[in-house]
Amino acid sequence: MRVLTDLRDDDHRLARWVASWRSDCARRALPAVEEAAQHTKLWWGAAGVLYATGPRGRRAAAAGLASMAVAEVVSNGVLKHMWHRRRPPKEWISHEEVHDRPDSSSFPSGHTSAGVAFSAAVAAVWPWAGAVCAVPAAMVAAERVHTGAHYPSDVVAGAAIGLTAAAFVHRALHRAIRLLR
Repeated sequence: MRVLTDLRDDDHRLARWVASWRSDCARRALPAVEEAAQHTKLWWGAAGVLYATGPRGRRAAAAGLASMAVAEVVSNGVLKHMWHRRRPPKEWISHEEVHDRPDSSSFPSGHTSAGVAFSAAVAAVWPWAGAVCAVPAAMVAAERVHTGAHYPSDVVAGAAIGLTAAAFVHRALHRAIRLLR
């Protein structure tokens, strides 16, 4: 039980530290990336760009969108309804973004699961493009803690869901291709 208490305390300390970042770059860049990621707009846009690059891009876009859909169902459709966790206290956030937090459960981070699922699935098809997509995915994850929408453990759980969704879709696509041959 002591280990869980220590983990929770570390999670809270890290959340307060990230929320207290005073960097102008963080204050400008993170909200812009998060706004683009609202309702998965960023990942749909990235899929459109990938699609336009040719057959490899179309495969990467399809894998990314399928993985994102799986991650969204698991994180937002199932887990958020199973576990209710309050958002970090508003007093921990020393900037104006504290009022833009959702009312749903904090666990897990759906934004993170979608971004990681999309990026990891794209990387499995086209590593360079996946690496490019991973940059805004990491920024979205940091922003979710910086604005007090999530604890770091919510973001870690979201990333794990995203990676699992990408692996599941990758495996399912390979099986489907083998069956079609």
